[in-house]
Amino acid sequence: MATLLHIDSSVFPGEASSSRSVAGTFRRAWEEQHPEGTIIYRDLAASPVPHITADAWSAGYAAPSERTPEQSAAFAKRLELIEELEQADAVLIGAPMYNFSIPSTLKAWLDNVLLLGRTAGEAPSAQGTPAVVVASRGGSYAPGTPREGFEFVQNYLEAVLRGTLGLDVDFIVPELTMARRNPAMSALIPLHEASRERAVQEAVTKAKQLAERFAA
Repeated sequence: MATLLHIDSSVFPGEASSSRSVAGTFRRAWEEQHPEGTIIYRDLAASPVPHITADAWSAGYAAPSERTPEQSAAFAKRLELIEELEQADAVLIGAPMYNFSIPSTLKAWLDNVLLLGRTAGEAPSAQGTPAVVVASRGGSYAPGTPREGFEFVQNYLEAVLRGTLGLDVDFIVPELTMARRNPAMSALIPLHEASRERAVQEAVTKAKQLAERFAA
């Protein structure tokens, strides 16, 4: 049975969050295809993982017998997160844009799971695992838009998830999510609605495509 690692990082709950909503659509479509499968779920807003510390970092490069008690305790949490990534057949990440970048909670998760010589390096332990990222944002940062140069979510996650962890990354991008909240963006509401509908359809399609891969 296939295992899906599902990570949410939006500070907003439920339908108030575009990334959670679209990721939820993906998950439901996945579960329809894999009713007996396993879901590993982490809500990084509700239950943040520890930010990386000197003990947690240095323990990754020390033999278990040489670690201090503090290093061992700090590394135990990292190991739990690393093993969840390694056990996953597919990864689903909700990554809203906050101030042009990813939430700090998602960065903390990445700092914990990235370990040179295991999940990173010449032979990353999760290499080739498919990952779908729902990268929602309040405006538009697409090529050709005025704020194209401020897009630090997709390019960063592409570098870390694909370039470092070796995951096979695909993005779903619901944009202009602030159109209904910001009166200055009211004229963009139709574009936002079209973007959201497209994202929902992409979530269903990508979930079914991945599910079929594991059913084969």
